[in-house]
Amino acid sequence: MTHVFPREGASSSSTSMSSQRSETDDDRMIAMVLSEEYAKLDGAMAKRLTNLTSIPLVPRINTYFPTYSDATMDHYRLLDRLNAYGLFEVRVSGDGNCQFRALSDQLYRSPDYHKNVRKEIVKQVCQSLGHIRNTTF
Repeated sequence: MTHVFPREGASSSSTSMSSQRSETDDDRMIAMVLSEEYAKLDGAMAKRLTNLTSIPLVPRINTYFPTYSDATMDHYRLLDRLNAYGLFEVRVSGDGNCQFRALSDQLYRSPDYHKNVRKEIVKQVCQSLGHIRNTTF
């Protein structure tokens, strides 16, 4: 069996650079599309987001498998919370990006911007890591 290894620095750096360039181009395109979407919404989303009231979170630990009745009540509670924020339930495929697709759908009226939503959430979590550690764990 023969193994062929690329020469050091031959194509790995050019592949890495083209990958970074592609991501930058993707980010630029997403930013342009989102700015067009914001213009179409005529400030409706910004108004909706700034007027949100806080709903207190009551953490709960499941010590048993929930019954069908418990799960149904939880689902209705979720629907009530969504309704309080002017949002609604949309079923999305469970592909590992489903939460980001769902947020993208609610914020931008399309699940197509899930990559940008993911990046912004990761950035926010990284900036707030100390606060998150103190309040969550």
